[in-house]
Amino acid sequence: MTTTAQSPSPTAGLPATMRAAVLKSQGDMAMESLPLPQLDADQVLVQVAAVGICGSDVHYYVHGRIGPYVVDHPLILGHELSGRIAAVGSSVDPARIGSRVAVEPQRPCRTCKQCKAGRYNLCPDIEFYATPPVDGAFAEYVTIQSDFAYDIPDSVSDEAAALIEPLSVGLWACERAEIRPGSRVLIAGAGPIGIIAAQAARAFGATEIYISDIAEDRLAFALEHGATHVLSAKTDSVEGLDVDAFIDASGAPQAVRSGIKAVAPAGRVILVGLGADDVELPVSYIQSREIWLSGVFRYTNTWPLAIQLIADGKVDLDILVTGRFPLAESEAALKAGKQPGQLKAVVYPGR
Repeated sequence: MTTTAQSPSPTAGLPATMRAAVLKSQGDMAMESLPLPQLDADQVLVQVAAVGICGSDVHYYVHGRIGPYVVDHPLILGHELSGRIAAVGSSVDPARIGSRVAVEPQRPCRTCKQCKAGRYNLCPDIEFYATPPVDGAFAEYVTIQSDFAYDIPDSVSDEAAALIEPLSVGLWACERAEIRPGSRVLIAGAGPIGIIAAQAARAFGATEIYISDIAEDRLAFALEHGATHVLSAKTDSVEGLDVDAFIDASGAPQAVRSGIKAVAPAGRVILVGLGADDVELPVSYIQSREIWLSGVFRYTNTWPLAIQLIADGKVDLDILVTGRFPLAESEAALKAGKQPGQLKAVVYPGR
């Protein structure tokens, strides 16, 4: 009788289990020990280094749903992440083991009409980290297709690499807004996405970048990190600015309406912020000025540009990190955004 030698498991030598912070139900987080994720042939196993807290994570924690996505089973949150490749699937070059990577946290089907048109963010069957029922990165290890784990240079920190995900939202918004050298831009909301959008617009060549917000401390921060002008949403009117593009990062209906009236003829309006499902818009103004209006749903093909911008010093994401938490304190990290002066909390699963 002959026997065939079996190839060793790609995760041989790694622990059989991992720690994860799990959202059990609305407002209820718990630490659990879970099996180490199994690798598909085209995947890599990433030991997670840093995970940024996104507003969607907070929304799932507080409300248990976002639109049609409902947390009806235990869910691991977190989709802004970086780490180091600990193992690879059978079709991935083993030389990738040990590489520091930034993870694009989605898995499109690659075969549908939207994917083939290059709009894989609109794939109807896409799987996205921390969007029910797909688990995210509040865990010691995750898996992702190898080509969605991007090598990062030593000059890029784990925190900045994790925040490439929200930077990608800002880059995609600027691409949709057709920001180019000399553009004049208005951004509503000086939170993390607003600041990131301002830095992205500057990197794209915008020469005038206005940011509006109700918080004076955030406006001061924005003026130091991307904006050329700041406006108080409480006292300053933006109408009549005649900017080339308006990017809403607030989700506030009044900010959306006012921002549209700040746009010059043939300008662009990009809606990024999560707000009310239905908003009354100045339709006659949009029609008479032929203003182009679009939403933003994630991004496509933004990681290489984002990594280059960070490495070249054209975008600074490290300045956004205002809170640092070990994995066991993920719930505290989710609540940190309500504290004065907080912009971005980061969870470290290895701590």
